[in-house]
Amino acid sequence: LVLKQGYGQTETSILCCLDEADALRKAGSVGRPVFHAELRVVDRATVDAAPAHWRDVGTGETGEIVVRGPIAMLGYWERPAETAATLREGWVRTGDLARIDDEGFVTLVGRAREMYISGGENVYPAEVEAALLAHPAVDEVAVVGVPDATWGESGCAFVVLAPGAELDLAALLAWCADRLARYKQPRRLVVAAELPRTASGKVRKHELLAQLGAAAGTDGALASSALGS
Repeated sequence: LVLKQGYGQTETSILCCLDEADALRKAGSVGRPVFHAELRVVDRATVDAAPAHWRDVGTGETGEIVVRGPIAMLGYWERPAETAATLREGWVRTGDLARIDDEGFVTLVGRAREMYISGGENVYPAEVEAALLAHPAVDEVAVVGVPDATWGESGCAFVVLAPGAELDLAALLAWCADRLARYKQPRRLVVAAELPRTASGKVRKHELLAQLGAAAGTDGALASSALGS
């Protein structure tokens, strides 16, 4: 049995596959588009327009993945408004952000709807989560953008500590500073017993935001700390 890294959606089936021969030299990539998928990475400034006005991003730049081909869905059952927003003249807007290199390998950056802007810079939660998850005291993490009086928006990291681990704010601050640009570093940390997830294992980030809003007046199930300004 050979396992391969891949990428796809319910609306599209498999879009990319990373062959075993490329797994080490292209670690972190989801591979190249499969032969039956026409895939583009489109500038987000143009993707809301008609496909004729889309502009493909340059090598290494971040944009939204769009795809068409026999793998694309026909639409959402009895949901015409959502179908119209997702299907554009045969192209499926995935809502996923990615970069593509000069060999055609795709690297996912995050979800468009989860991106936030801090100090005028785009922040992709998946990058921040990956940095925090590498810390030995962190077992699970989810990052969301929240309003910030100084930065416009800033990151709030919900962290589930590893069994037996204790929170060391100074160490975590240093860890983030070594791995992330200042505007990407979360400004708030919430220690949670667990992260709410869907049946398929995806984190319900809207529930985390609701918990954050209610935490100040609850029983202290969430321990919140500011990480700096």
